[in-house]
Amino acid sequence: MKKYLLAIVAGVGLIAGGALLSNTKAAAVKTQPTGPVFDTDGKLKLPTGYRRWVFVGAPLTPNGLNNGKAGFPEYHHVYVEEKNLDVYLKTGSFPEGTVIVKELTRVLDPTFPDGSRSEPSGRGYFNGVYNGMDVTVKDSKRFAKTNGWGFFNFGHHPEPYAEASAEASASECAGCHAAYVAKTDMTWVQFYPMLRGK
Repeated sequence: MKKYLLAIVAGVGLIAGGALLSNTKAAAVKTQPTGPVFDTDGKLKLPTGYRRWVFVGAPLTPNGLNNGKAGFPEYHHVYVEEKNLDVYLKTGSFPEGTVIVKELTRVLDPTFPDGSRSEPSGRGYFNGVYNGMDVTVKDSKRFAKTNGWGFFNFGHHPEPYAEASAEASASECAGCHAAYVAKTDMTWVQFYPMLRGK
């Protein structure tokens, strides 16, 4: 009888322990930092959990359509946290602290000169390996010289990416955004149906 009682107690303990561990993991997911995180040197830390944010689109500028010299010869997978996207959709402007992640993926193993390949769905371009990340952060005080946005590059290569990134110079990113999309909160909204409203 004692053996059975001990087995029941042990079983209850395992179930309770499992539930506690499960709740701890859920709490950890819920308490992941949102918004930008900077280290003591002022570098932006690599964002986490962004592939679970809202995916707003994936423009593609392959080498095959740019004489083999595309600046970004990949898909541009763009992610924004839902809370910041909601504000943009209501106001036409992203709130302070918004982080926009652009993760690049190469086209999948091209078999034609234009970089395309054939699949059961037809000839086209398909996502290959991850190949880099660019991040923009809205902070009007910190980035006052570049229209309130800071631009960061975590590597233009396969994973792993850099753990932190210093702000890119204005000539690398912000200058182009200011010249072409300053009126749309420094963001290329015209490439994303969700952001342009249709």
